[in-house]
Amino acid sequence: MTHGAFRTPLPVNEPVKGYAPGSPERASLKAELARQAGEQLEIPLVIGGREVRTGDLETITVPHRHAHVLARVHRAGPEHVAQAIEAASAAKRDWEALPWEERVAVFLRVGELLAGPWRDAINAATMLGQSKTVHQAEIDSACETIDFMRFNAHFAERLYSEQPQSSPGVWNRLEHRPLDGYVFAISPFNFTSIAANLATAPAMLGNTVVWKPASTSIYSNYKLMKLYEAAGLPPGVINFVPGAGAVVGDAGIADRRLAGVHFTGSTGVFNGIWSTVGKNIAKYGQYPRLVGETGGKDFVFAHASANPTALAVALVRGAFEYQGQKCSAASRAYIPRSLWKSVSEQLGAMLAQLKMGDVANFTNFVGAVIDKRSYDKLAGAVNAAKSSNAARVIFGGKCDASVGWFIEPTVIEALDPKYDTMCTELFGPVLTLHVYDDAKYAETLALCNSTSDYALTGAIFADDRAAVRQAVEALRFAAGNFYINDKPTGAVVGQQPFGGSRASGTNDKAGSILNLLRWVSPRTIKETFVPPTDWRYPFLAGE
Repeated sequence: MTHGAFRTPLPVNEPVKGYAPGSPERASLKAELARQAGEQLEIPLVIGGREVRTGDLETITVPHRHAHVLARVHRAGPEHVAQAIEAASAAKRDWEALPWEERVAVFLRVGELLAGPWRDAINAATMLGQSKTVHQAEIDSACETIDFMRFNAHFAERLYSEQPQSSPGVWNRLEHRPLDGYVFAISPFNFTSIAANLATAPAMLGNTVVWKPASTSIYSNYKLMKLYEAAGLPPGVINFVPGAGAVVGDAGIADRRLAGVHFTGSTGVFNGIWSTVGKNIAKYGQYPRLVGETGGKDFVFAHASANPTALAVALVRGAFEYQGQKCSAASRAYIPRSLWKSVSEQLGAMLAQLKMGDVANFTNFVGAVIDKRSYDKLAGAVNAAKSSNAARVIFGGKCDASVGWFIEPTVIEALDPKYDTMCTELFGPVLTLHVYDDAKYAETLALCNSTSDYALTGAIFADDRAAVRQAVEALRFAAGNFYINDKPTGAVVGQQPFGGSRASGTNDKAGSILNLLRWVSPRTIKETFVPPTDWRYPFLAGE
């Protein structure tokens, strides 16, 4: 037993390494990339600390070289999900009883291991398995994951220190209990750091987790699981259960012990989870917490006073970094006619310089989209725009699946502001923009606010302060993360808590204490030191 009012190390955002030519980090990462590319893993389930091989194998390939097999993954069936739930339930008593400082110490160690000896391994796995450039892997799988570990530990300390007032003779206490049951974490392919946060944030607070990774990010996510084990995470606290979405997902939310769902993915899938939980609500032992970050149709809105060069750079970076496969990526833009000539010229010049290809070549700005299904959807949207009377492809538009799933960064001009790609989430390197009359600024702001069902991220570019204020007010509910004179991507843990509302999710703000609040169930304890011994109150006495 330890005694003390402990303080976690003050969290600081992990510095982003540059990987410049000649740097030691560049040489080290290139060597790890070559090593991982030369091996083929067999990835098991991990349930209660044991590796489980089901024999139902799925092949994992490199998106930018889809003939290259990285791994073969054993897929879970419903019986394996049931085993994972049992393992999580069995581990819960000891894990929740562990002092909070001992729990968070495991994840602080995860962060430090990742900042040091594990950095290359996780970055290389993310680059190969998810086709991220070195910079995109570094800011995600290294820096943001490290930040989640450090900041969430600090947020847990703050949460536990939140206590009520006490009156004379009474001591009031607030116990921040873990939820009563297991948490089901369902992670997406596009951010290794999100996969890390979805499972570890509830676990820090004493919950145990059944984790279903996305099929297209299992390679890096399995290495995360090995990192947790290396940091001393006890068996059964996080159980790694890859498999088909319907198979694992249905079984994961069917058990009466379900305490919560921590989800990032499509709006449609989250709607299905919510609907199923609602239909099954009478069978659960508690009301499950549903925390979801879903889709986006994120915007960049420019006023006539905007700097055209800054705007063009924001469009290129915001729309095309990581092939536009970010929930926050700029996928629609509104440009005033007075700026359009300058913006289009600079946008075209910048796009002409972008290189696309194998991310092991550090001069490439973009890699491939994640898989054939994504490629087919995006190629269909690009080809539809080429033949449409309501839109035209003005930059890019080439699609090539011969070696990898390559979609060239593409800009579509929508003559109709309600053209399909101004409204529909594509999740790829396709930006659709509409050129509006300068005099219709207020009207076009209203159009931006009403065009999409989503409300995740958005940006306003303007030097006119009154115009900035007008946009902030008009678009108040159009984005949960709002940017002024910056691209709508790149939220940093502890600086810009991330999440949106409407069809974009429950806005529980990953990267802040607000998310951690969802994984505790408070209990108020009142202790009276000298209890009354007479049932009568003074007012009962006679005159």
